[in-house]
Amino acid sequence: MFHSLPINQDSMKFITYTLIPALAFFINLHAASSKEDAADPSKVDADYAIQGEYTGTVKGEEGDKKLGCQVVALGDGQFTSRGFVGGLPGDGWNLNKEEMVKGSKAADGSVTFANDKHKGIIRDGVMTVETLDGKKIGELKRVVRKSPTLGAKPPKGAVVLFDGKKHGADLWKGGRQTEDGLLMQGCTSKQTFSDFKIHIEFRTPYKPKARGQGRGNSGFYAHGRYEVQVLDSFGLEGRHNECGGIYSTKAPLLNMCYPPLTWQTYDVDFTAAKFRDGKKTANAIMTVHHNGVLIHDKTVCDHATTASPMREGPEPGPVFFQNHGNPVRYRNVWVEKK
Repeated sequence: MFHSLPINQDSMKFITYTLIPALAFFINLHAASSKEDAADPSKVDADYAIQGEYTGTVKGEEGDKKLGCQVVALGDGQFTSRGFVGGLPGDGWNLNKEEMVKGSKAADGSVTFANDKHKGIIRDGVMTVETLDGKKIGELKRVVRKSPTLGAKPPKGAVVLFDGKKHGADLWKGGRQTEDGLLMQGCTSKQTFSDFKIHIEFRTPYKPKARGQGRGNSGFYAHGRYEVQVLDSFGLEGRHNECGGIYSTKAPLLNMCYPPLTWQTYDVDFTAAKFRDGKKTANAIMTVHHNGVLIHDKTVCDHATTASPMREGPEPGPVFFQNHGNPVRYRNVWVEKK
């Protein structure tokens, strides 16, 4: 039996003004810490070593064939995988869409994916591909790709907006910098631009149990008006609201999103909309390379993104990195004026 304890006025004051605020503080501190942990490569779970890209060759009816596979962690030992005939996206894929297959981690740490013809078994960074009766027909090894423009140095005359050193968060409204010299999401450049080219390096967090727009969401807004989505869309189809998409305007030609916690690049050529006497005479245009691969070729942006902080207009605009409650990190951001 439980007995109620007498609570006097002093006890109520202690509970109300001391105990409850203290508990709330520690709960919020834990939640904030957990959120930031998603951005820390040293604090991943065991599934992270399984998630990633795999590539190799398999034997088919017409001989050896190159095959790529993307494996996505969903939390608690659950995964999905998607195969790419010809190689990974941007590395030979024939553009034929393949089905996603679910897999679960076994007691020995292996993960098996199977469809109606084949199965793939991951052990120690290698996916062995077999027929359903157990005959080995190929092997794919886990790879970590690197964008060819990663670490690109700003050319002479470029405006460096962030390098974590001489050019820091003080160049941004709402700018915050991590202890290891990275720019946090949710900031707007103090400097504005008309037509420009920009180089951006970004890293999405590892949030295996999150889904959709809650999985590493941010965004780069040219002029504070037109958004190129930043999101952990690794292994997805590549829609307008996924990584590389010009939000509400056009899906990328190819989903070039790397796994979370991998540094990625956007290289964008932006031409601003033109106005005369308060009326728009030409739409904005963007060409975008994601991890070195063309995903938008002179795409017309006929309207500002719904959530943009600025409406369309003739004024030059800033670079804006959206805060969507996810710890996305940026570095090596520089602009060339056109």
